[in-house]
Amino acid sequence: MASLPTSPPSVLLGAERPRVELRPADIVDSDGDLAADLMEAAGKPLEQWQRDGLDLMLSIRPDGKWACYEYAEWVARQQGKGVLGEARVVLGLLVLDEDITWSAHKYDTALQAFRRIRSVFRGLGVSHRKAAEETIDVDGVVIKVWNSNTERGFERLDTGKRILFFARSKGGLRGFSPDVNVIDEAFAYTAEQQDAIMPTLIAKPNAQTIYLSSPPLTGDTGEVMYSLRKRAESQSSRLGYRDWGLAGDLESIDSIDIHDHELWAQTCPGLGRGRVTLETIEALCPPEGSMTRKGFGREVLGLWPKQMATGGAIDMTAWRELMLDKESRRDGDVAIAVDIAPERDYAAIALYGLRKDGKGHVQIVDYRPGTDWLIGRIEEWRKSLDPIAIAMGKATADSIEVDLGKRGIKRPEDAEKPKRGDLAVASWSEMSAATGQFLDAARQSSFRHVGQSELDTSAAGSKTKLTGDSLVWARKEAGADTSPLVAVTLARWAYESRAHLVRARSYNLLDSVF
Repeated sequence: MASLPTSPPSVLLGAERPRVELRPADIVDSDGDLAADLMEAAGKPLEQWQRDGLDLMLSIRPDGKWACYEYAEWVARQQGKGVLGEARVVLGLLVLDEDITWSAHKYDTALQAFRRIRSVFRGLGVSHRKAAEETIDVDGVVIKVWNSNTERGFERLDTGKRILFFARSKGGLRGFSPDVNVIDEAFAYTAEQQDAIMPTLIAKPNAQTIYLSSPPLTGDTGEVMYSLRKRAESQSSRLGYRDWGLAGDLESIDSIDIHDHELWAQTCPGLGRGRVTLETIEALCPPEGSMTRKGFGREVLGLWPKQMATGGAIDMTAWRELMLDKESRRDGDVAIAVDIAPERDYAAIALYGLRKDGKGHVQIVDYRPGTDWLIGRIEEWRKSLDPIAIAMGKATADSIEVDLGKRGIKRPEDAEKPKRGDLAVASWSEMSAATGQFLDAARQSSFRHVGQSELDTSAAGSKTKLTGDSLVWARKEAGADTSPLVAVTLARWAYESRAHLVRARSYNLLDSVF
């Protein structure tokens, strides 16, 4: 007997409401439906979670102004958060007659948004093209399309209102005062960029800023996102805020069942609605899938890394100020230093010297996985820089000193008469002194760095520990690889402790010749 047909299995759908939502209390109306209707008329109907987001984003308070001076949407990648921004700017140009900017971390991302929004305008109107020029007539509103190698954007020919697309920089938008700023890829949006862009809204009576992003990449980035999250937790009155990610943080990923489909549905509102499927997520989920566990936790489950923006032992606000002089260059002699991470999965080589103004200069010159490259590069830097010393801690020296000796890189025969390129191996007490001296120098702003991500991350995750009266960098407790920070610490120590001895020996040798 043939089996009876059965009903198809139910499709797991993504959640329609986020885990966290903050709504201003004084909402009386919204233009959200109008924006959603425009997208539908263009052939791009929205999912309900997107319509709900627009309803909040475009909510209106009793005086007719936006209830949300700022609006943030944090959701996993490829769910369709960009559509909220697209609907917002289409409404803004066509109906509200606003000047608008759309910025992203990279210009290619801003260009993708430009192309999607152009498709919406074309879906709403009639495109007229002549040679390289295009205009789109949307019910009598004629929009000029800029699409050159140097600029992309849209302009209403009747009012001159525009949408501009650009890659963010610290310079912001000099000379342009928009009504709306869309901050795409907010995970890469810095406080410095925020300080440059936000003043453009000062003269606008009903301005709005939209933030769209997946979670921050690391705990020492995404400072604006972390600030917005704190403001949402404190119930900021003019902030609209939605976060679809799981509670907790990325560091707790091992306690989460990342294979739980219900969690996928909670964090991926687009699931089962035609674009995102269980199969595509399964293809990413480790160990069989293509992503790492932490990468899956951040990009699919929306888990944030623990914030390290304030640093541990190092005040990151002060650290950033040490980078203000981005043309920092050493002048003259240097010491170099080497450090290997405790698990020997990374190693760093750093240098320290003085600038013409007398301030120190620290810099990472090599940072790579493993250690097989290390001996050769130390030898190359010794030949090219002729350093005052090559410093390292005892643990690092124990593991590579024999190999360095085969290359002629050894400790000085007489500790009081070192030569250029000799090893300087820091004892426990010297490592403690070096750590304290580096912390003091950072607080006293007596050196500069050039803003390298590996060193910034190492500084942001820095911790110290006391053993008796000795203060040293803590390895196990740190929130990041300590090898870059330890390397620059030792480079500074070697310079300060060896430079006068090496130079004095050089002068004595000259005296003996003449």
